[in-house]
Amino acid sequence: MPSPDPALQVHRLAPHDIDANALPRDRTALDPTALAELETSILLNGLRQPIEVFALAPPPGTGPRYGLISGLRRLTVMRRIGAPTIAAFLRTPADATAAMADMIAENEIRADITPWERATIVLAAIDQGHFETVDTALPRLYPTYDKTRRSRLRGVIEVVQHFGPTLTGPLTLSQQKLTRLATGLRAGLGDVMSTALAESSDTSPATQWSLLAAILDEHDHDTRHGSPIYRQGRPRRYVRMARSLVLRREKTRDGWILRFTGRDAKGPLMEDIMDYVEDFLGTR
Repeated sequence: MPSPDPALQVHRLAPHDIDANALPRDRTALDPTALAELETSILLNGLRQPIEVFALAPPPGTGPRYGLISGLRRLTVMRRIGAPTIAAFLRTPADATAAMADMIAENEIRADITPWERATIVLAAIDQGHFETVDTALPRLYPTYDKTRRSRLRGVIEVVQHFGPTLTGPLTLSQQKLTRLATGLRAGLGDVMSTALAESSDTSPATQWSLLAAILDEHDHDTRHGSPIYRQGRPRRYVRMARSLVLRREKTRDGWILRFTGRDAKGPLMEDIMDYVEDFLGTR
């Protein structure tokens, strides 16, 4: 009788023996509602699907003996309910990068990973020294992606690199919105988009996107219909006149807005500017 496949053997491991952060993870947050639902299911029916781990090497002494590949939510719940052991498959990936690829492949099937999270794990893998560049990381971590999907992911990576923690709620941004932001960055709109976010006191996701969308809409309009003819060095999309005053133009459906932000953006200054505009246009 042939011996059982070691890859299919289920091990009973102590949850504290497993390092959930042995690899950079593509899930940056766990949904509390989903965790509660999983906890109820496990309490009623037990753990239906073992997690996947790999042995840490060299032996870490008194620390965790295994690194988690897949099953972060299952491990989190089992720890929360105080389970003494958890069922696990012991995998033997060739190296850490192979283990990361296995984790990503598993989550692509089972979990709703956002584009922002996919980009974040690529950057984390590079930061931890697993890869030198994005171009070397993508084919290893996402080997099933075709050229188009890798290009889209590369664009999201550029967005994550540029905006970082500036965006509120980036996990809610769709692939379409992130692709638009990447196009804007490649068109040289990075500074004005960052300025628009920095000068706004409202950091809600909806307001942040409305600020960015206005900038992108102008660029899209000019791309489709041809950019207006400006003199050399124009258009200037924003001017930082001093630390306490920033002037930014914004196209709207009905015309244009000049936004003045900063400590010096006060009523008397607005009156002076309106006087100047009247004089300039010859209406006063």
